[in-house]
Amino acid sequence: MIKLFDSERKVMEVLWREGDLPAGQIVKILKEETGWNRNTTYTVIKKCVDKGAVRRTEPGFVCSALISRQEVQDYETEELIDRMFDGSREKFFAAFLDGGKLSRQEVEQLKKMIDRLE
Repeated sequence: MIKLFDSERKVMEVLWREGDLPAGQIVKILKEETGWNRNTTYTVIKKCVDKGAVRRTEPGFVCSALISRQEVQDYETEELIDRMFDGSREKFFAAFLDGGKLSRQEVEQLKKMIDRLE
C-alpha cells in the first residue's frame, strides 16, 4: 500500500470527491480550500503520480485516482494500530472505547457491527 502525506491526501480528497479532473481544476480547488499556489499543487500532484496514487493522462493533464479512500483508510488504520498499540486491535478498541465520547446511537451501531461479525 501507499503511504500518503497530508498534502498528498488533500489532492486525493479532491479526486475522490470530484472524480477525474484536469490538473488546472485541481489547482483552482486547492487554491480556494488551502491557499496553495499553482507550483505547490503541481508538485504534490507529481508526487502522487510518482507514488502510483494518481494517473495523469493527456490531453489536458487529466488526473485520476488509482487508489480508493477506503484503501488509504485501511492502510492508515493498520499503521496506527501497529505503531501505537503494538499491532493489537483489542488495545486499539479499548483505548477508543475508554474515551467515553460515544453517543448512545454510536454505541448501538457498534454493537450491530460486532453482531454482524459473529
